[in-house]
Amino acid sequence: MDSSLFSTDTLVALGYMLALGVSLAVLLAIANRFLFVYEDPRIDEVDSALPHANCGACGQAGCRVFAEKLITGEVQPGQCTVNAPANNVAIAEFLGVSLGDQEKRIARLACAGGTHVAYTRAQYEGIHSCRAAALIGGGGKGCTWGCLGMADCADVCDFDAITMDKHGLPVVDAAKCTACGDCVDICPKHLFELHPISHQLWVACKNLHFADAAEAECEVACTACERCATDSPEGLITIRDNLAVIDYSKNSLASKVSIQRCPTGAIVWLDDKGNIEKGLKAKPVIRKQALPIGQA
Repeated sequence: MDSSLFSTDTLVALGYMLALGVSLAVLLAIANRFLFVYEDPRIDEVDSALPHANCGACGQAGCRVFAEKLITGEVQPGQCTVNAPANNVAIAEFLGVSLGDQEKRIARLACAGGTHVAYTRAQYEGIHSCRAAALIGGGGKGCTWGCLGMADCADVCDFDAITMDKHGLPVVDAAKCTACGDCVDICPKHLFELHPISHQLWVACKNLHFADAAEAECEVACTACERCATDSPEGLITIRDNLAVIDYSKNSLASKVSIQRCPTGAIVWLDDKGNIEKGLKAKPVIRKQALPIGQA
């Protein structure tokens, strides 16, 4: 065997490599001891019982974060309104904590101006997107606050909770809605809000024009007639910038009385499934076809 393979230089190099390997192993052992972060094994158990929708309805960044905070007692299982009730009960029993509760929230649309009641003054041609259309003269709709109906909200909803009706308006399925807020973020007209289902009194309009000017663009617009405010308990409804505004801190006072004399049906009552009820004095919407574009 060639003795040059075991020359002094080779042996020195091997010695350095061996010393370096041992040193690194010692450093890793020390780091593992002093930098080790303990993770409660219950987190995995709890996480496996969550829906993994990562929708944010519980107020946390995702299901894993929610599981971690369940372990520390910062949140309660019932705060996940998306999970199956039986799973939340199982989590509470596993952790030996109270189930807790959180009222379900859903997305609500502040517009009822479909193509059969709201005028479109200009034909938009371009990318089929509300955000894109809104950049071009507001999208061509007579009511500059109204829904453009190009389904950005439905497209972004990962839970298939939003569909478009035949008049180009989004319809929220209360059973599927997780209150993730994606529709709130994407709507260029800021028409969606997240509300507890107990907020049944709702103003389905954001038009800030007054009286005839509002109705000239949309037949179901709020006209600031103040009848809803007059008929409601004091402070429940006020008129601001020609639009009815509900003070939900007084929600316990809300009733269907507030909607009865609304002449356009802009203020409505919603049940826990999202079904809409208008007042007795609201003029009926008979037209089924879309209004002509550009009609004055």
